[in-house]
Amino acid sequence: MPARGQENGFGVIEGMWLPDDACALGVGWERIIFDWAQHQPTRPDDWHTLNVDDRWLEAAQNCGREVIAVVKNTPAWATDGLPGAGVPRGLYLPLDDSGNLWANFIRRAAEYYAPRGVRRFIIWNEPDIDRETYGYEFEGDLEDYFQLLKVAALAAKQGNPDALIHVAGTTYWHDVNVGRRLYVDRLLERINADPDAAQHDHYFDALTLHIYFRVETVYDIARAMRNILETHGLGHKHIWIVETNASPNLDPQWRVARPVWQIDLAQQASYLVQAAALGLAAGADHIGVYKFFDWNLPPGAESFGLLRADGSRRPAFDAWRMVIQHFQGVDRAAVAANDRAVVVLLNRQDGVSITVGWARMAEPVYLQVPSSGSSALLLNEYGGIIRMNASNNGWYHLLLSGAACNAADGCPVGGTTALLIQSDWAAEPLPGARAPFMSITIDGSQPLMWVGDVLNGS
Repeated sequence: MPARGQENGFGVIEGMWLPDDACALGVGWERIIFDWAQHQPTRPDDWHTLNVDDRWLEAAQNCGREVIAVVKNTPAWATDGLPGAGVPRGLYLPLDDSGNLWANFIRRAAEYYAPRGVRRFIIWNEPDIDRETYGYEFEGDLEDYFQLLKVAALAAKQGNPDALIHVAGTTYWHDVNVGRRLYVDRLLERINADPDAAQHDHYFDALTLHIYFRVETVYDIARAMRNILETHGLGHKHIWIVETNASPNLDPQWRVARPVWQIDLAQQASYLVQAAALGLAAGADHIGVYKFFDWNLPPGAESFGLLRADGSRRPAFDAWRMVIQHFQGVDRAAVAANDRAVVVLLNRQDGVSITVGWARMAEPVYLQVPSSGSSALLLNEYGGIIRMNASNNGWYHLLLSGAACNAADGCPVGGTTALLIQSDWAAEPLPGARAPFMSITIDGSQPLMWVGDVLNGS
């Protein structure tokens, strides 16, 4: 499993619209669409870059925010298929053939954007969505996507030897719901069958995931992807959860009518904190919110933003800022759960340990956590801090409020998250230890069973 670096792994989708707010949030990266059809709308000699404004890139660099490019949208002149979703013409020609239009574009983009601070390229978006389904973006089959990825990896390295390639974000559920092997599993099998893959580090550096609404699936899906990587001998590759959120349709300032996923503002904030903790425990390196700002959104449309269309901040903005401030530098993590609660343990490189807990169901839960000292810091989801004293027998007792549940959704998000920060357990192992972590209990009697692994360990 890859080691976590010192960089800020928490990001947003499209922070460029309000760069001062993105800077205040403190994210380490943002994803921006690099639209091929807008770069080259009429012919291969076109090169129009206003769709990725240099001012956006400069603002990101000035604030220490890395820009991640998601490259998609075939120009009509460059495909024999559907404009936007069509397979690029010449995709199977040699890499340096002028007729390989995709190779030419990626090579030029990698070279052009390198001095502007862009070196990561996500190759297309959600190719696992079938033609008949809403959100369909790629007309090719898996073989075509493999070729798209391979050509992009090789051509990008020609334009910038430091370029890094991400597999397209996938939905997971489009395969699961029809009983099909996961797209990523099938793709990695195809990559390993290529005789030249190993010498080119298998044509990618990271998997990209999109996970929404039901928070516990963040751990389940990310862990499944980690297992798939390891099964194919690619356990050194990184996992980025590039899109995650539970969009709040019950925001009093922006109501959205939908039959399922009844999410209020507090649940959205809880989701982001819980998703970040679970993602780290599952082995993800980077986690991002879709999305930062609901720009150009008509009233009543689906609204995901940390900032509303009028620029006002939702509570989730402060929750994500709290995650960025306190979850950076985590190098070990584990998760434990029973039918009533989930607890994630995060160890930071500076020796700080954070116990993150929430109730799974509507009933509140008392969490009993052993102390490493006489006092600790108790955080709420928005960054508010109080000092908490341990009881006389050496425990912290945390009341976890119940989750908001309903008949259609069940309990998609846990109750309000509690975060207990202690600083004296830097050398304490996580899973496998007998104490103190293994003695965390619910209501003083129900021990939690560890089901996670450390991020960097066996």
